[in-house]
Amino acid sequence: MSLIPVCEVLKNYLWRHYSVWVLVAFIALLPLSTQAQSQKEGAEMASVSHLLFIHHSCGGALLADPGEKEGGQKGSGNRCIYGVHPNGGGLRTLLEGQGYQVNELSYESRLGEDTDIEHWRMKFANHMNDLLRTGNQDDFLPEGQNNTIVAFKSCYPNNDYVGMGSEPGNPDSAERTVANSKAAYNSLLPLFKEQPDVLFVALTPPPRAKPKPQGFKAKIKALFQSEPKDAEYARVFNTWITDAENGWLANYPLNNVVVFDFYDILTDGGKSDWSRYATRSGADSHPSKAGNALAAEVFIPFLAESVEKWEGGTH
Repeated sequence: MSLIPVCEVLKNYLWRHYSVWVLVAFIALLPLSTQAQSQKEGAEMASVSHLLFIHHSCGGALLADPGEKEGGQKGSGNRCIYGVHPNGGGLRTLLEGQGYQVNELSYESRLGEDTDIEHWRMKFANHMNDLLRTGNQDDFLPEGQNNTIVAFKSCYPNNDYVGMGSEPGNPDSAERTVANSKAAYNSLLPLFKEQPDVLFVALTPPPRAKPKPQGFKAKIKALFQSEPKDAEYARVFNTWITDAENGWLANYPLNNVVVFDFYDILTDGGKSDWSRYATRSGADSHPSKAGNALAAEVFIPFLAESVEKWEGGTH
């Protein structure tokens, strides 16, 4: 018998027998490979930093990219959650560039409807767990994932102050006095203290556009009237909430609550008590594209510094 036929017989034998075992081993390893991939994807999802932003129209424009309006229509179920907006500040894109998954609550959702100052205490007291699990509107994040940062903002009508009010104020009152607004924010601190693993970012309400009298008679009348005082009261409250030594957070022991001074940015650092970035020729209090872009640019390093202090503290 020649050597060549023997080699052919041996090759065929090995192929028939060992190829079967190789195939069996390959099939057996498939679930492990799939499981490893799933575990990797799960770990990546778990490592995403979820940031919840509770807002209405001004916050929606701040987050949106600038351009022709896309999304956010009334009745869509995502009112004021814009992908693109003419006054867009681009904050969502900037945050995503920093590794954040931005989740939003706005109009037309169970948890996002009420965002005036007097609503915050009841919202956080009654719905804290749901807020921390919110993805978009009333959808929840997957099990095991939570928002580790919660940003919340009231809109510019919350600067329509009628007076100083009487201390200690009523946190749930719709009467817009400085005392009531202080009471509302003070009532949040015990709730936030119970959540040291969450960073709460309070954005100050954006300022009002300065009223402009319309018509000849109104302009003449305005010459003999003093300016409205609501903006002065708004400045008093804003100074208090941002004063780290004597204001809202002066005696708060943790690092998990910060204030982003949206109001001061839009008043050009206190050069006015009225908005310097109003729209529609200064008649509309909704911030302009330039104002929102400026605020978004300031927000990114502000958040990075806040997170660093929070993570470096005891939480």
